[in-house]
Amino acid sequence: MNDKKKLPETLGEELSRRGMSRRSFLKFCTAVASAMALPASMAPVMAEALARARRQSVIWLSFQECTGCVESITRSYAPSIESLIFDFISLDYQHTLQAAAGHQVEEAREIAMKENWGKYLVVVDGSIPLKDDGVYSTVAGETNLQTLKHVAEGAAAIITVGTCAAFGGLPKANPNPTGAAAVQDIITDKPIINVPGCPPIPEVMTGVIANFLTFGDLPPVDHLKRPLAFFGDSIHDRCYRRTFYDQGKFAKSFDDEGARNGWCLYELGCKGPTTYNACATVKWNQGLTFPIQSGHGCIGCSEPDFWDKGSFYAPLSTGQWGSAEGIAAAAVAGAAVGIGVAAMSRAKQKKTSEQG
Repeated sequence: MNDKKKLPETLGEELSRRGMSRRSFLKFCTAVASAMALPASMAPVMAEALARARRQSVIWLSFQECTGCVESITRSYAPSIESLIFDFISLDYQHTLQAAAGHQVEEAREIAMKENWGKYLVVVDGSIPLKDDGVYSTVAGETNLQTLKHVAEGAAAIITVGTCAAFGGLPKANPNPTGAAAVQDIITDKPIINVPGCPPIPEVMTGVIANFLTFGDLPPVDHLKRPLAFFGDSIHDRCYRRTFYDQGKFAKSFDDEGARNGWCLYELGCKGPTTYNACATVKWNQGLTFPIQSGHGCIGCSEPDFWDKGSFYAPLSTGQWGSAEGIAAAAVAGAAVGIGVAAMSRAKQKKTSEQG
């Protein structure tokens, strides 16, 4: 009799048993590679790595948030959240999406932690209140601070989704009555990647998770720990209205001739020049549009402290964002740091793929 414990199925074995064709599997991997700005040649490498892997345990913690980040990720389409949840990960704890309730949910979390200690992935949305011992947000008798420290202890890595978890977001805005803080202000001994936005773009979130499943590591990041593939360029650099900016053609109000002709919204407060995100390229609603395309300037929601930097409708040069020259200098400096970090991380990923 063979008393050896049977190992869980690999993803390749499970997907094959469920009837997923190799063609569909490669299509998914190609979508992920494209989203992460990886060469097309990485798609079969990803497919091979994922086929050998086992389903990743994911524990999703929701703290001071509005559920907008969860609403956003459920609208991902390439790669889709359905593919991630049902085919590639084991979402063992998530209040909004979980069928169980009450003590059963907390028990599920503890079991997942015990069985996957040191290997599970933690996703966090929402800031963490620190004032008055964190009493402003509690779940099952625990403060958010207690829960975060407890769950992070056995995590392989942490992904923060949304500006609240990444930088504190709206709860941290002046006067910050709850003492809200970001995950990275509290957890300093674990790999962390920030996916900010209010809410973040769904394809960015699923792309980062898929990258972790493939390489067993987080993707290259910029100086704010954001995935460089999505946050390497400013909204301004990729905006289709950039040509009007270069020509000096600016809308003066939201209903003037310039606005109707699609001119640049810089003078109406657009924060595109100082905001780094993939809104202008990945877009929203299945790649249909993004705020500037809909006629509203960027409000800089993927940047730290964006709520406290002056009016959303005041031009950058007149607000707390600084002068135009200062904006340009800061953008260049930030890009330089990000490029350096990315080079090292890409080299690590290349080595991983070659060893695979």
